[in-house]
Amino acid sequence: MAVDRAEEIETGAGGDAVAAEAAIRTYPVAPGLRLNVRSGPGTDYGIVRVLPEGVRVPVFCQAPGTNVSGPYGTTNIWDNIDNGQYVSDAYVQTGSDGYIASRCG
Repeated sequence: MAVDRAEEIETGAGGDAVAAEAAIRTYPVAPGLRLNVRSGPGTDYGIVRVLPEGVRVPVFCQAPGTNVSGPYGTTNIWDNIDNGQYVSDAYVQTGSDGYIASRCG
């Protein structure tokens, strides 16, 4: 049975969960917003879920896609936050206007 990366971290056993969580850096989503999560790197992909206000997300890899303007600028960079789940980098405070992770393959 396939388990997504976020679930693996949350449900890991004992100290393994703590070690895995410590190894994955997360970034805050712009405050006061509920953010659409899409199935691919662009606004033409379907919405798979909506993130609640005040969450932090991991960035496993990044991909070019649709240009989006948001609180952190205008960019075509999309952050992969889980298997088949992307958010625009314009809404994630990564501290950079460029790529902070490897390109999704």
